[in-house]
Amino acid sequence: MAASPAVTTLCENSNEVFLDVAKLLLTYADNILRNPNEEKYRSIRIGNPTFSTKLLPIKGAVECLFEMGFEEAETHLVFPKSASVDQLRLIRESLAAERDQRLHGGQSVQPAARPLAATASASTSASASTSTSASAPQSSAASSQPVTSPPAQPSSLENSMSFFVTLQSNFQHVMMYESAELQQKALSHIPHLQLSSAAELKLKEVTEVDSECKLGREDFLVLELLRWFKQDFFSWVDCLPCSRCGGKTKNNGSLSPSTDDIRWGAQRVENHYCQSCQLSTRFPRYNNPEKLLETRRGRCGEWANCFTLCCRAMGLEARYIWDSTDHVWTEIYSTSQRRWLHCDSCENTCDKPLLYEAGWGKKLAYILAFSKDQVVDVTWRYSFKHPEVLSRRTKVQEAWLLHTINGLNASRQQSLTPDRKKELTEQLLVELVEFISPKEPKAGELGGRNSGSMAWRLARGETKGADTAAQAPGYVFTPTEKEKSDRLLHVRYNAAKDQYCRVSSNSDVTESWDQCVWKKESVFRKTENDWKMVYISRTEGSSMGKISWRFDLAPAGMMIKSVSIMAKSQTFHSGKVCWHLQAGQITTEFSGDGRMQSFQTLGGSSEFLVIAELSGGEGDSSWQHSQLFRQSLDETEETSFEILVHLQDA
Repeated sequence: MAASPAVTTLCENSNEVFLDVAKLLLTYADNILRNPNEEKYRSIRIGNPTFSTKLLPIKGAVECLFEMGFEEAETHLVFPKSASVDQLRLIRESLAAERDQRLHGGQSVQPAARPLAATASASTSASASTSTSASAPQSSAASSQPVTSPPAQPSSLENSMSFFVTLQSNFQHVMMYESAELQQKALSHIPHLQLSSAAELKLKEVTEVDSECKLGREDFLVLELLRWFKQDFFSWVDCLPCSRCGGKTKNNGSLSPSTDDIRWGAQRVENHYCQSCQLSTRFPRYNNPEKLLETRRGRCGEWANCFTLCCRAMGLEARYIWDSTDHVWTEIYSTSQRRWLHCDSCENTCDKPLLYEAGWGKKLAYILAFSKDQVVDVTWRYSFKHPEVLSRRTKVQEAWLLHTINGLNASRQQSLTPDRKKELTEQLLVELVEFISPKEPKAGELGGRNSGSMAWRLARGETKGADTAAQAPGYVFTPTEKEKSDRLLHVRYNAAKDQYCRVSSNSDVTESWDQCVWKKESVFRKTENDWKMVYISRTEGSSMGKISWRFDLAPAGMMIKSVSIMAKSQTFHSGKVCWHLQAGQITTEFSGDGRMQSFQTLGGSSEFLVIAELSGGEGDSSWQHSQLFRQSLDETEETSFEILVHLQDA
């Protein structure tokens, strides 16, 4: 029997782990085979404790489910009726044969699942037969799975030359963003007047409540540009729909690039193959941002490439960030804050540099910033585990890297004015201080990756943080000194602006509905661009959604005198929204009809939760039948959610 790549990967785990996982996977498969018409056996909830603790963390486990034929839905893995039962049976038999051999025969029957030491040895032997490891032949077994033990290292000279090509290639590529003609073309796609106006309005709103606000117009423009690019302009591609029947396709290797593909920098062309009509749909991986303005789709490479061009077209000082662990994004210089801001257009995220290490679980090594004027090693901005990162930086010598970057910068900066050179030096000095300053992840940096399908994120090992985020404490409202003095903590949320405001404290405005949430489960913010409406609802396919906000007065030495709450919710058909106010063992239900309601019974408590639960509805769109904060995108002055906490001394 031919070895399944997923089963092969699963075999790399310890014997005990393999047997535990195999038992679960065989149960899933046997339930479907024995009860082909029972829907309940065709669906696995991702949040199920068994799935999240016994399968998700294990290498190869979820990949086996995908090979069986399971597909990803919003909150479940689903085995569709169109899936091949023969394929399911094939993977099931492969797992059963391996399990039986381990239980009774004492050794694996999977030829590719040999010990890692043997795999590394085979790679070393293969490398020895040729002058470079890049062209070294491998056995079919070794090439059928990811090699987790590193192959023999090529010579130091070869590593250095490879790294130099990467540096030079990226440094040359970013010069494309400086074309006045290309910037003008990008600007024609961007609603720049609308974005600029929105940024000005938000700046005005913030400065009205905080006269000492240090943010500038550019900072808000960056947020508006990120939101537009993610929500309205670019789209993510895992696999393209079939160009003939519109059905699902699978990435089936590569196709030869055409002359036109190569013209637009697509050296790689993916073969998205439709099993229904046997048609290959070509997906060229374009590297030319001009072409990306037309296609408006791709994965992180295309996103960062096109977004960085858009930033330059809007007059922002931007640079392209390359990460050796296979990700790219953008940095934008904030003149008002005098520092570089991390911006990931795939995630619609700004100023969360520890997201990749703390949230995604990346093992970082080299992160380099490329702009029209310089290359900067910015690795240390993105890590709070510097010794670990340093131990992984073995590809080239640090002295060589520093010398090479300095040489590239000196060559590029020859034509710069003394003032511009001085400006770059000052920016770099500020960066160096930032790099060596202690840092810890913020709440917004603990989440796993959002972009891409689960299969894609699993394959890249970037789901780690998703579990961490679910267990990590969320946001807690605590009184500021001003709120303590006024004896009032007053919070408003506007759904159209997607913005929280601390009214009584004259404090900061917080963007994004989930940034002030204590806990959330199976909910998201839905924007209906055609109807120009926005609301928070359950994720598609989920039967229950839950969201809560937490208030804790104890750190300020205060207690609750009274609480007043106004919440707006709307239901359709049999949809249901339940609002609760919870303090200790006391839970009080209240309506979400938009009226302000007061509660005196919490007096003497120091903390409480506001909880909304969404359920019910009918048919495939049941998730839309219970909504929080439904509001027109034009109603920017309307409050969707408001809480006033009157304070007293503890």
